Amino acid sequence: MLKVLVVDDSLIMRRNITKMVEALGHKVIGEAKDGNEAIVFYTRLKPDLVTMDITMPEMDGITAVKELKKLDKDVKIIMVTSHGQEEMVLNAVRSGASGYLLKPVNLIKLRDSLRKIFPDLVDETVIAEQEIVLLENEPIKLQEI
Repeated sequence: MLKVLVVDDSLIMRRNITKMVEALGHKVIGEAKDGNEAIVFYTRLKPDLVTMDITMPEMDGITAVKELKKLDKDVKIIMVTSHGQEEMVLNAVRSGASGYLLKPVNLIKLRDSLRKIFPDLVDETVIAEQEIVLLENEPIKLQEI
């Protein structure tokens, strides 16, 4: 189970990402509304992963990535961005982000990003998928009457 810090200036977006992270069996240990809060919470909470919006007031996501990398060179950050911000995404990745997601974020895209960054991770959806496959492949035995 990953401990996740969700950073976005939109409360709705933070809540949506939180629900998806939890649906995948992980725990959101903090939420921040800008890059400044992200740095404070990262230092205090030491999450395994940060999801980071790019465009935020006070301190944007790219600047926050640079600052977090100074604090911890191994920090894992997924940038969450809108279409049309490709250059910003490239800057974020060059600055040290581990990957990015385009809005609107959905459960499958988030799960796939987590699997790329944490290849050894076993999330709840993997377990559920395995159970479904097992059930589908099991022969059904009916009792004779």
